[in-house]
Amino acid sequence: MTARLRTSFACLQFRRWVLASVIVCAVLPVETASAAARQEQVLVLYATRRDAQLAVVGDRELPRILDDGLPEDDLDYYSEFIDQARFSEIDYLSAFSDFLRLKYEGKRFDLVIAMGDTPFDFVERYREQLFRDTPVVFFTGRSAPRPLANATGIYAELNLTGTLTLATALQPDTRQVFVISGAEGANKTFGLLARAQFRSFEPRLAFTYLVGLPTAELEARLASLPAHSIVYYLVVDRDGANQNVNPLTYIDRLAAVANAPIYCWVDSAMDHGIVGGSLKDQLAQTEAIGALALRVLNGERADSIPVSAPDLNVKQVDWRQLRRWGISEARVPADTHVRFRNPSVWERYQHYILGAVLLLLAQAVLIAGLLVQRAKRRRAEVQLQASQDRLRGSYDRIRDLGGRLLAAQESERSRIARELHDDIGQKMAVLSIDLQLLSRCAPTRPADAEKLATGAFDRIQAISKSVRALSHRLHPENLRLIGLVPALSRMQRDLTTAETTVTLSHEGVPPALPQDLAVCLFRIAQEALRNAIAHSHAREVAIRLVGTEEGLVLTVTDSGIGFDVDASRSGIGLISMSERAEQVGATLQIRSGRGGGTQVEVSVPFHAASMKMSAAI
Repeated sequence: MTARLRTSFACLQFRRWVLASVIVCAVLPVETASAAARQEQVLVLYATRRDAQLAVVGDRELPRILDDGLPEDDLDYYSEFIDQARFSEIDYLSAFSDFLRLKYEGKRFDLVIAMGDTPFDFVERYREQLFRDTPVVFFTGRSAPRPLANATGIYAELNLTGTLTLATALQPDTRQVFVISGAEGANKTFGLLARAQFRSFEPRLAFTYLVGLPTAELEARLASLPAHSIVYYLVVDRDGANQNVNPLTYIDRLAAVANAPIYCWVDSAMDHGIVGGSLKDQLAQTEAIGALALRVLNGERADSIPVSAPDLNVKQVDWRQLRRWGISEARVPADTHVRFRNPSVWERYQHYILGAVLLLLAQAVLIAGLLVQRAKRRRAEVQLQASQDRLRGSYDRIRDLGGRLLAAQESERSRIARELHDDIGQKMAVLSIDLQLLSRCAPTRPADAEKLATGAFDRIQAISKSVRALSHRLHPENLRLIGLVPALSRMQRDLTTAETTVTLSHEGVPPALPQDLAVCLFRIAQEALRNAIAHSHAREVAIRLVGTEEGLVLTVTDSGIGFDVDASRSGIGLISMSERAEQVGATLQIRSGRGGGTQVEVSVPFHAASMKMSAAI
């Protein structure tokens, strides 16, 4: 028995010697290379499986980030994985600590990265034995991580409520939420955290926690969920039958049987059957840790870098799952990223479509060239014919207008001649007779002479008044002397008779107006009054002149028989009023109808009136 023990002890000693030789041989090349070039030694500790998404992303991105940020140094990158389920076992922690000490004996790390709460706790407990004086960069989900000497990092407390908020926005009719998690270790921690955070949604939502169920039982429950339900997947790495499972593969399995949409809290679950959620971005987490690690490796002391708390959650939805569950994309919040959208026909075949369109355009250009030539020729012929028609029409209109102007001129001359002959001429003839009689009877009949003299004086005054009225109608000189309002007032008094009542009102009219503007408004009012009395047989005519901030407005309204404005556009009176209005930049509107009276309105814009007044000044 003693011989056997001695033999076993000798074998054990030999194995230790061989193991030590292997480790020395493995370390020697590294030390030799370190002498030639600076090697940065980095150890990353995870508390996940090697195939977990966080470890996959970390081992892919961290070496790249550090290599890019350390151009003059080489990088030795190591990663180790703590069994989170056994972290509470003292024997396991001691064995894992011995494993690290033996594996990395003789190696001094420049940086240790703790990716999670469990690695953080491990580094805190075994730092003196394993990583004394080594800077530490950590990530933790605790809102107030315990301080470590020569350490910095980021913390992001797990927020599970963001996903529920997004889910109820996408499915506002949700009434029940079924929460899935494992029953041991970190799975249990997730479940307790969910219960605490989901209390704010009660009693609007009813929560059912499916914790630590065997896979077959869980699938049966998910296949028969009631209406208006959703599923919230936390994490399961061991089911109720003590079967280890891959958490992401497990989602695929559950999504295949569930009759309600599934949501989650981490982006690694995307493309595994979930609709989406407010998901922790593990790539952003890795990049933030990598940035801190670079600062420490480039010489900054870890204690000098403040611990930060970036927002790592990103709202994401799977477009395919929206279609599967009939969720309207219009309900997706604007700040949510829609992933896995099927490309449209344009996105798939845009090159072919563009090629076909260009070919069609080239053919169209060739055809259009021929059509353009023919169209130009036809257009030139049509334009020539139209020009000839317009020229002929213009000639006819000018000839007609010229004839009417001549007729109007002759009519006006005839009217003046009649007034001179019938009024002033007759009065002058009677005055001549009175003067002859006065000369004969003056010596012999003084009383008759005085009577004749008085009559002659009265006739002279009447003749003077007639001449003045005729002169005023031909050219109102008193406009320049007394202004527009007094001139309109005098015309109102002159035209008021027993058969026709003319009224005048005015408001806000400037005391001084340019002469051409005053003449224009006076002539339009004069023509409107003449038409109202002579043609409309109006018994009441109202003249109103108002000055506003926009300009001047002259309105002449009568109660006559009215007329058809469209049929009378070519009348000399209307044409003259329109032309006078255009000369001063005014607009003329005539409203009339058979039996409804007539209203003539002239509006002089403020800018036109101002320009006229400035020119006058």
